[in-house]
Amino acid sequence: MKVIRDLLKYDKNFLVGFIFLVFALLLAILSFFSPYSPQERYVVERDKPPSFSHILGTNSLGQDVFWYLTFAIRNSLIIGLLAVILGRAVAVVVGLLSGYLGGRFDRIVTTITDSFIVLPRLPILILLSFTIKGNMNFITMALLIAFFDWAWPSKRYRSQILSLKEMEFTNTAKFSGRRIFQIVFKEHMPFLIPYLLADSISGFLFAIGMEITLSVLGLTNLDIPTIGTMIFWANYYQSMLNGTWWWISSPVLILIITVLGFYLLSVSIGTFLDPRVRLQKISVGENK
Repeated sequence: MKVIRDLLKYDKNFLVGFIFLVFALLLAILSFFSPYSPQERYVVERDKPPSFSHILGTNSLGQDVFWYLTFAIRNSLIIGLLAVILGRAVAVVVGLLSGYLGGRFDRIVTTITDSFIVLPRLPILILLSFTIKGNMNFITMALLIAFFDWAWPSKRYRSQILSLKEMEFTNTAKFSGRRIFQIVFKEHMPFLIPYLLADSISGFLFAIGMEITLSVLGLTNLDIPTIGTMIFWANYYQSMLNGTWWWISSPVLILIITVLGFYLLSVSIGTFLDPRVRLQKISVGENK
């Protein structure tokens, strides 16, 4: 808790990112208190501008844009975080074991990893999404995205382990009788945390980008409210041409706030956890 208080007090990036992320999370939490269902239609309320009764107006389906947005941000956050967790979990396990074990196992894993890297991710994602569109839900979408977003981080973690396993503390751990998993996940894993945080940002951005892309193309379950499906329906009903600008602007604005919040938080935490940056700050302080 002291670390969080210090970051909030002294790191402006962390403070701004924290505020943005709390705002997005509060919107997501509000969805549980919505007086409306995202599947309901209210034809008599359609295309109304922002007012006291509808602070962000209504869309062409008569739905309250604000309350629909709370469902959309909640579901998009769930999909993005699930994809990041699944993808980074695979990347960490594969990268650490491949780098530490080496030999034939490393060569096989490296070949598989390189094959995933050169795959055209977007066309394959579009094809797979079209195939399973009827069964698309949070889990399947997150699995699809994570399936194509573990290879690059895995190579980065592997390269770090290749250097860490040659250090003295690794040899000491071996001679003390520690098992492979203890060495890899207890001794080496802490050194990867800054890289893991940085990669999680790119993974989150990739997940949100893919969700929006697939939704705008109509390849997801459009009955599930997400930021992408909000943009799809706003374009489908030509909200800008019809003058209902609030319908398209709301998901775009919350998307910017959410992504920027995660980015600023991760940059601050990653910088704090990076020992090289901390040593540099200490040396600068001593020279003053």
